[in-house]
Amino acid sequence: MNVIEWIQTKRDGGELTESAIRQLMAGYTDGRIPDYQMAAWAMAVHFAGLSARETAQLTLAMRDSGERVDLSAIPGIKADKHSTGGVGDTASLIVLPLVVAAGVPMAKMAGRGLGHTGGTIDKLEAIPGISTALTVEDLVAQVRRVGLAVAAQTDALVPADKKFYALRELTGTVDIPAFIASSIMSKKLAGGADVIMLDVKTGDGALLPERAQARALAQTMVHIGHQAGIRTAAIISDMSQPLGPAIGNALEVAEAIRVLKGGGSDRLRTFCLELGASLLTLANAAADLDEGRAILQKCLEDGRGLSLFGRFVSAQGGDAAIIADPSRLPTAPVQWPVTAMADGVVQAVRTRRLGEVSVRLGAGRLTRKARVDPAVGLRVTKRIGDAVVHGETLAVIHAQKESQAQAVEADVRVAFVLGEAATPRPLIYERIPRALGASKG
Repeated sequence: MNVIEWIQTKRDGGELTESAIRQLMAGYTDGRIPDYQMAAWAMAVHFAGLSARETAQLTLAMRDSGERVDLSAIPGIKADKHSTGGVGDTASLIVLPLVVAAGVPMAKMAGRGLGHTGGTIDKLEAIPGISTALTVEDLVAQVRRVGLAVAAQTDALVPADKKFYALRELTGTVDIPAFIASSIMSKKLAGGADVIMLDVKTGDGALLPERAQARALAQTMVHIGHQAGIRTAAIISDMSQPLGPAIGNALEVAEAIRVLKGGGSDRLRTFCLELGASLLTLANAAADLDEGRAILQKCLEDGRGLSLFGRFVSAQGGDAAIIADPSRLPTAPVQWPVTAMADGVVQAVRTRRLGEVSVRLGAGRLTRKARVDPAVGLRVTKRIGDAVVHGETLAVIHAQKESQAQAVEADVRVAFVLGEAATPRPLIYERIPRALGASKG
C-alpha cells in the first residue's frame, strides 16, 4: 500500500482506482493505516471531492468491510427506508408497519440520534422492555415471522464506516457530501433489501438546510444504489418546521400510535401516506402513488397497520399494552406551556433550535455515549400559517423539573417567528427519479 501516494493523488485532484479505495478502507479498518494518514486523505477529499465513480466504490468497499444481511430466503421484494434526520420526524414508526401490513417485508438497521436530530432506535427504546440488539440471524427470523424487524447497527456490520465516521467527527470532515452519501448507503446496502427509499430533508431543521445540497445528496445516493444493482429512489421533503407535533422519544411513540389509530397529526399522517405510497410503488406493490395511498389508507382504517405495530413490539420484547394504554410509556412529571407574547401568524419556526432544546432537556445526546431520557421533549401546538393570539400556547415543554422547563422557555418562544402572513411549505419538494411521482391518467 502506498497511502502517501493516495493522499497526494486526491490533494492534486486526481482519481483513485477501485483497488486503491478498497485497500485504503481495508487498511484503515484493520489498523494498518494510522488515523493521521486517514485524516490527511479525508481533508484532501474535503478540498478536491470524489467523483461519482469513486463515491460508489468507496460505498461498496465500506459495505464489504463486515457482515452483510442475506434476506434472499424471505419471499417477495424486501424494502428499507432511510431519513437523513430532522425534528419531530416520527415517520418510520408509522410507515414501517403500514407498508408491511400492505404486504412488503421490511428489515431496517437503524441509528440513534446525535445532535439536534432524533434517532429511530432511541424512540423505540422508549417502549418498556423492547430490545433492538438483534443479531443478523434474529433479524432475518423475525422478518420471516412478523414481516418487520428494526435493529441497531452491530459492530460486525460495516465496521469501516463506524471507524471512519468517528475520525470524521474529530477532523471536521463530517459534512463532505460524498462521505455522507457513502456512510448512509454502505449501511443500507449491507442491510440486504431489494429496494431502498430515501427521505432527504431540507430546511432549517435538516442536516442539509439548502435544497440544492439536499438534491445533490439524494441524486448521489440514488446513483450509488443503482450502481450496486438495488432499486433506489428518494424524496426531498420539508424540515422547515417539525414534521410532527411531538419532539422526544416516548412522545413520538405515543403520536405514532395516535396516527395508526386514525387520529393524530393530519400533516404527519399525510406525509406518511405519501412516503409509504412511494415505497409501495418502488417495490411494485402498487401501480402508482394513487393506488399506494389507497392501499395504505385502507391499512389505517381497518387496523392492520396498528395490529402489525403491536406484533412487531411484542416480537422484540416490548410492552404491546402501550397501544391500548399509551400512559404506560415514560411520562415527564412537568408539562410547561410556552405562550405567545403577541398576536400574529407563525411565519417561520426555528426548527433546529427546538431540536437543540429537546436535547438540552435530555431527549437527545451531544456525544455518542450520553444517556437519553425517554420521557422528556416538546409538543408543538402551532405551525407555519397558524394564527396566534397573545397568551395562546405555542408548545408544551415536557421536563423532569420545573427549573429545567424554565431554563429553555425563552428559547422555545423565540423559535416561533410571528408576522402578518406566512408562505405555505409543501411536504415534498421533489422526487428522484421524477417518474416515481407519475400517476395513472
